This record gives sequence, structure tokens and C-alpha cells, in this order.
Amino acid sequence: MLLCVDIGNTNTVLATFEGEKLVHSWRLKNDSKDTADELGIKFRALLDQDGINIYGIALSSTVPQAAWEIARMAERFYPHAKLISVAPGVKTGVRLSIDNPKEAGPDRIANTHAAYHMFGGPCITVDFGTSTNIDVISEHGDFLGGAFAPGMEVSIDALAARAARLLKVELTKPRKAIGKNTVECLQSGMIFGTASQVDGMVNRIVAELGAEPTAVVATGGLAPAVITETTTVTHHEPNLTLHGLRMIWERNT
Repeated sequence: MLLCVDIGNTNTVLATFEGEKLVHSWRLKNDSKDTADELGIKFRALLDQDGINIYGIALSSTVPQAAWEIARMAERFYPHAKLISVAPGVKTGVRLSIDNPKEAGPDRIANTHAAYHMFGGPCITVDFGTSTNIDVISEHGDFLGGAFAPGMEVSIDALAARAARLLKVELTKPRKAIGKNTVECLQSGMIFGTASQVDGMVNRIVAELGAEPTAVVATGGLAPAVITETTTVTHHEPNLTLHGLRMIWERNT
């Protein structure tokens, strides 16, 4: 099977594929101190339980040190698997129409590739993670750029750390927009506020594009908490980045 690994700032998501079919997927909390051997033990614990044979690994990482350790882990634990990491020199099929192509994160490139091939273009992706990333794909599949905002968990953590009377709360939908207590007020601002932020940004982007998108695709670990409150998100693909990695791996082999 093909193993696709997406290392973010908070979580690592991995999945195995048979052709285009996603077979297994897992989400792990990141530990920046994990060595290649520790990562190998974790991966083996997940993959060996079903006797999975790995013939290839596709990697996306926004954390350089983690990417290095994963590469070392792959060399030791999966020596016969071909490793392809989304980085300069790898054929992604995505033209980066931005000021500095080196700034584009590999996860954003994978999302662009997957969204265009799954939904056509122009389209927009909204990745709800450590940050909320909104990216824009042209009608020809070019990556045009986008916008960043602090993710909901980051915002909650910052408030809890810097406001003495505020606390960290569960990111669930409150009863109403007008909160009747501190918890509901925080939940309203996070859930409804983020939904309104996304809708506002998508509407601005559509106006700049001058064309209706074929899809506004939500992905990321926090997407389920907010997408039902948006009016612009049309599709939810939780494994968008992993599908993009699969496609890029196939393109390079």
C-alpha cells in the first residue's frame, strides 16, 4: 500500500491507499522531540496490526525537523518504500502564481492539486487547523494565493492565557449567538465568528476572481465544528491533503 503522511504544526495525519481508495487513516498528536526510532515504533504499531505492506511513502510537512526524522525513519523501517516529499524539485502539477513560490507550504500545494482534480476550477479550499488557511485555485489549476487567520484552538488558548477571567472551552456550537454565560460567549465567538469570517473572506475572494467557484472545499481537523454554520462551504473532504499527496506520489512514479 501507499502511505501518505501529512505533518502539521499540531497533528500528524496518515493514511494508506490501495490505488485511489483510502483504506485506513489515523490522526496523531505531534511531539517535536520524537526521534526517527520513536516514529518508526509508532508507525509500525499502526501499520503492522493488519499486516500492511508499504511500497511507497508520500510526505508533506510544515515542520522541517519532523520531515527530517520521518525521512530517517522511512530509510530504516521501510527501506524498500519509495519516499517522495513535497518539496522543490518534485513534480506537483501545480503552478504557483504567487510572489515567492518557496513560501507555499506543501500541505497547501497538496490541497490545491487534490481540489482541482476532484472539483475543477476555479475553486477555494478552507483548511481548519492550527491556522485557518483559505487558498484559491484558478480555472486552470494554478495556485493563486490566499489568506491566513489564527485557528480556533490557537485563539482559545491565547484568550485563556492572557485574560484572567476567561477559560479554555470545548469547541461546540452554543444554543444562540447571544451567549448567556462565559462558556457560551466564547463558543459563539469561536464557532459563529469563524464561520462568518470564512464566509466574508470567500465572498471577497469571489468578487476579486470575478467568477463563481466550482466548489468551496473544507478540510482540516476542526472543520466539523464550524462548517454547518457557514453559507459558502459547499463540500467537506476531511482527507483532501492526503488525496493530494497520493496524486503527487503517482505523478512522480
